[in-house]
Amino acid sequence: MRIGLIGLGRIGAFHATTLAGLEHVEELVVTDPVSAAVDAVIGRIGKARAVADPAALLADGLDGVVIAAATAAHADLIRAAVAQGVPALCEKPIAGTLADAPAVEAAVAESDVPVQIGYPRRFDPAFVAARDAVRSGALGRITTVRSTTLDPAPPPAAYLAGSGGVFRDCSVHDFDAVRWVTGQEVVEVYATGAVDPDAPHEMYAAHGDHSTVSALLTLSDGTIGVVSNTRTNGRGYDVRLEVHGVKDAVAAGLDEGLPLRSTQPGISWPSGPAHEFFMDRPAEAFRIEMGVFTQVAAGEVDNPCTVADAMGTTWTAEAATLSAAEHRPVTIEEVRAASGA
Repeated sequence: MRIGLIGLGRIGAFHATTLAGLEHVEELVVTDPVSAAVDAVIGRIGKARAVADPAALLADGLDGVVIAAATAAHADLIRAAVAQGVPALCEKPIAGTLADAPAVEAAVAESDVPVQIGYPRRFDPAFVAARDAVRSGALGRITTVRSTTLDPAPPPAAYLAGSGGVFRDCSVHDFDAVRWVTGQEVVEVYATGAVDPDAPHEMYAAHGDHSTVSALLTLSDGTIGVVSNTRTNGRGYDVRLEVHGVKDAVAAGLDEGLPLRSTQPGISWPSGPAHEFFMDRPAEAFRIEMGVFTQVAAGEVDNPCTVADAMGTTWTAEAATLSAAEHRPVTIEEVRAASGA
């Protein structure tokens, strides 16, 4: 297969390595406006070839394309891929603004070209096992789901300025995990946030953003979801999910690299070293995700995360953002109605 990759920033460069490692990917066609980023990928990946821009890449007769460009470009690149008939995997979010996301959903719905949205926890073996436990009924009625993403350090200020806020660029992974594992939709969100007093003003406060947030989710069957996030977890990168039912409870992410120190006397677990980066803990999930995408592009398997499915996570992020700003519960129906969807 010949796969394209648009965007060679942190996650794009990581995907380049992952895609190049798939045996059935014979050529990787890449593009990025930053020539140094292109040169770095071409220099270390023998099967990679560069083209001038996304238009040239999409016209190159590819079997599929991975979109890892800046958030603001996602909507236009998804539309362009669909127009060229090129199956796409686009990193979250679907679009840079809430106004664009439903329009992208409508455009994709009118085509038979598959567009997969990148939520790698759907491919993490531990999260898959948690979902299987829920769906099998082994846990009984689910009462609470807790999902956590704690970053060891914030991304660059320039990224935060265009990210849309922590609920849209970080919490979405937890929102999606809660929806996917339980099979339920979020109906109401109550969120709050705090700003690191030691952080430069332009990183958070200037954009109405937060460095630490929590959200309570009410799911369609009455289950309560609890989501916790921070940009500044000094011990490491902490991604976990707990599912509590009336019969049993399970957890994903409790491995030896869990960045947590027990104060219980005589307990030495976890032994470490702690996970340090988002490309460390979910590396296997990213590899599986990219492999599945090539199967989607080849028409061998169903799309595991369609644009229509991912819209449920988009609505949740919008509700959380509004809730934290106005200090009140917000329903999904309210944000949908406000958007005209």
